Amino acid sequence: MTAMRSYAIVGPTACGKTSRAVALARAIGGEVVSADSRQLYRGMDIGTGKDLDEYGDVPYHLIDICPAGYRYNLFEYVRDYKQVHDDLLARGVPEVLCGGTGMYIETIINGIDLPPVPRDEDLRARLAGKSLPELVTLLKQYKTLRNNSDIDTVARATRALEIAIYYHTHPAQQALTQPHPRHDIAVIGIDIDREARRARITARLKSRLEQGLIEEVKTLIHSGISPDDLMYYGLEYKFVTQHVIGELTFDQMFSHLEIAIHQFAKRQMTWWRGMERRGHHITWVPYTISDDEFVAIAKSL
Repeated sequence: MTAMRSYAIVGPTACGKTSRAVALARAIGGEVVSADSRQLYRGMDIGTGKDLDEYGDVPYHLIDICPAGYRYNLFEYVRDYKQVHDDLLARGVPEVLCGGTGMYIETIINGIDLPPVPRDEDLRARLAGKSLPELVTLLKQYKTLRNNSDIDTVARATRALEIAIYYHTHPAQQALTQPHPRHDIAVIGIDIDREARRARITARLKSRLEQGLIEEVKTLIHSGISPDDLMYYGLEYKFVTQHVIGELTFDQMFSHLEIAIHQFAKRQMTWWRGMERRGHHITWVPYTISDDEFVAIAKSL
């Protein structure tokens, strides 16, 4: 293993990725780079499970970098990740990617760049008045859609189409968006059986509610963030917001949220398995092993 070996710690929600990433980073003198699409937002702490106290003296990046209510996207993640990566490389510090957002992880492992694309006012004028389904249909002519989180509004779908057409008409720029797989990243998956995962999800949900998740949502709303903007983030923020504004009882909120998190964990596992089918090797380790065993396995890769 070279000193600059990088790692990506993946797995479903509630499997213990953060603690493993921190243990590994501490052991190799590295720093943790978050690959979580919701831990980016300031003030959304309990619902996203930042668990910042777990990091101790281990530096972390790409957490709390934008305000709640903002809609961050993949282009911005690739841009911000590159700045962190270049800094760590310059300082000779190993990176430990950690997160459950498969699209972020796989994009980084694939070495995909997303060059900035200028606004095209003529195109925007031609697209004005088209519905979201119409824009999505047009977009499918230029790219395969594996994730719809960045095209959930007319404005975002218009921008996605603007980008797709720009790359289509600028082959040199489009070449940068194609996979150039990195071979310096060892991917380690935390393997947890379905029943244990479900039990941990339920226990964690209860814990987050006890920690003040409902109060966190109320504070965000009182700060000026609209309920609709909070519900955009899904999971905890969707159902707790619905409870806060009176659309769901506490029991309904808990039941709906528990089911939604279980479904989310299943989708995460579907993504990781898909990554393996797409040619990425993931070393799966049991969630029950000790931190020392985990670090030993990582160092042996």
